Amino acid sequence: MRLVKFLAHSGVASRRSAETVIRDGRVTVGGEVVRDPARDVDETSAVAVDGERVAPEPLEVHMLNKPAGVVSTARDTHGRPAVTDLVESRRRLYPVGRLDADTTGLILLTNDGELANRLMHPRYAVPRTYRARVKGDPGEPALRALREGVELDDGPTQPAPVRRLDAGLLEIELREGRKRQVRRMCEAVGHPVLELERVAFGPLRLRGLAPGENRRLTAAEVERLRKSAA
Repeated sequence: MRLVKFLAHSGVASRRSAETVIRDGRVTVGGEVVRDPARDVDETSAVAVDGERVAPEPLEVHMLNKPAGVVSTARDTHGRPAVTDLVESRRRLYPVGRLDADTTGLILLTNDGELANRLMHPRYAVPRTYRARVKGDPGEPALRALREGVELDDGPTQPAPVRRLDAGLLEIELREGRKRQVRRMCEAVGHPVLELERVAFGPLRLRGLAPGENRRLTAAEVERLRKSAA
């Protein structure tokens, strides 16, 4: 197994971050510093990071229905509750991407750095679906603008599927991951977001979990996720 993949599977960091760890000279193999991410290693290679031996651990992926007021980080310096506080595991989990503290819904947590990196990488354009309760009731001009792309301060958005589910209730699918994008898109067409929930991530839908509840994904669900980012 390549060294960078070995570190990602060991829960050290995502694959991209593991490459930085290697380049910084923090990784040794058999006691010697190695800066080649493609170096072949296995469990007998005595891989260490900052002098501490590491080995691949069982990989887990959990789905959490994030409540409002919970931050999407592994820990918070201001003492606010974090998504990792809501998922019990012996593994060191970290969130796949982020949701704003006031946004609710589906977020994934995992120790599989390679999978997390692929799910969030723009190249793979894994869709995320949101339901937005907005101010007012968007008409066809606003819906068309959202579908075709709106101009934001960091450039135009990509075309996106948008459905009007009810008066003032929209479902928006994004394949790009800009900061607070749904909120900024709706603001740009004159309908600020009042409530925002993520209801799907790739092939997974948020079903059967109350706010704050989570469950570990099945092997079949994890495989579907991998295929969505292939």
